[in-house]
Amino acid sequence: MLLTSEIVDEMNTLLLYNVTNTQEGIKIHKSAEANKIEAAKRLFNKGLITQEDGGYLTVLGREAAEQINMIHSILTPA
Repeated sequence: MLLTSEIVDEMNTLLLYNVTNTQEGIKIHKSAEANKIEAAKRLFNKGLITQEDGGYLTVLGREAAEQINMIHSILTPA
C-alpha cells in the first residue's frame, strides 16, 4: 500500500513539531497552503493535536511525531 498525499501532508505537519519540548506548539495560519490547513484539521480530528490550526501535540500525537521523526532521520541521507 502506498502513502496517500493526505497522509504525507499529515506526516509533514507532525515533523514541524519539536518533540523534545512539550511546551512548544505550532500555528497553521489561514494564509497557509490548503493542503497544510486540511492536514492540521485531520490531525485534530484524529486526536493527534489540540487545535484545528495546530496547537500542541496530544500524547498520541507525540508518539506519532516521535516515530515519524525517527523514520525521517533513518531515510534522510547523511
